[in-house]
Amino acid sequence: MSDTSNLFHVSSVLNRRSITQHGLDWTRMGAAPGIAGSRRPEVEGIFVCRGEETAEFFLQINNTGGPVDLWSVDGIDEGLLLDNGNGFDYLPGRIPAARVRLVREDVPPQLGF
Repeated sequence: MSDTSNLFHVSSVLNRRSITQHGLDWTRMGAAPGIAGSRRPEVEGIFVCRGEETAEFFLQINNTGGPVDLWSVDGIDEGLLLDNGNGFDYLPGRIPAARVRLVREDVPPQLGF
């Protein structure tokens, strides 16, 4: 298993308390829409970005209606990641709070994107 510290997750600031307490868990979605604006999980898992460049893309497409946070996700085997069919990676499972760390907070929506 190859651990990765180059994975990131973007989420509404409204989810910060839940993520801090419970980690990343798609069954707890509901405080805010997903980054693409979805109101319910698109997959049974957690979307992650490989690298800061991809994370920046998700920061730009923010469709949550407010600011977002950027979380670093550590200790995940990249071999477990799946493609959702649109080129975006997700982990089919939950990610414990001990494996996530807030690295940027309150990133405002990007106007004009």
